[in-house]
Amino acid sequence: MKDSSTSTRDSTRRRIVDAAARLLQENGPGAVTTRGVAESAGVQAPAIYRLFGDKNGLLDAVAEYVMATYVSTKSEIADNELAENGDPVEDLRTGWRAQIEFGIANPTLFALLSDPARVPDSPAVREGEAVLAARIRRIARAGRLRVTEQRAVELIHAAGTGAVLTILGTQHDRRDVGLADELFDAVMRHIVVDTPRYPESSAHGAAIALRASISDIDVLSNSERQLLAEWLDRISG
Repeated sequence: MKDSSTSTRDSTRRRIVDAAARLLQENGPGAVTTRGVAESAGVQAPAIYRLFGDKNGLLDAVAEYVMATYVSTKSEIADNELAENGDPVEDLRTGWRAQIEFGIANPTLFALLSDPARVPDSPAVREGEAVLAARIRRIARAGRLRVTEQRAVELIHAAGTGAVLTILGTQHDRRDVGLADELFDAVMRHIVVDTPRYPESSAHGAAIALRASISDIDVLSNSERQLLAEWLDRISG
């Protein structure tokens, strides 16, 4: 059970993050000043330094908060997709478009969350990658994945990040969001097949599909599953 001082600290931290996120969304990064955030949150400026260190620390906290909220929504959508048993490729396309829209609507946050120095330490980013991995796994289980799951995740992630950064780096009146759709289609042609069939060889495709379902094989011990996973990765890779 939290004591009153911890609860007060957490409450103050949430108010500051909420205020900074609101200012960032409404007026851009220039509005996120120590004085402006303090006034909006109803706290003294020293509280920001005490809780976040500096403005960069505050921006990191805002980025994590906004991303965590967004990922939570993505997770719910992905769970609904799984329950409804829809087309996994179309579900991936829907998730791709949502990610592109999020990045374009939140350029400062997207830049923070795409910083290689921050990504490894971001729980929200890792959770977002887990949602993507789950969508890729559904494609693999359907026998439609042409490459390994890890490779597919890496390609989608790299393409999505590149698409958003390219669009954001283009003048407003010249931006073409359709670029992202074309890039998605190009990646899909490389990593999936149109119908559940095995490209290259039956062993290759069977290895990919079985690897996606390995956690369901309860007749094997954990060590046996790990060994089988290693073999399947070598076959499919």
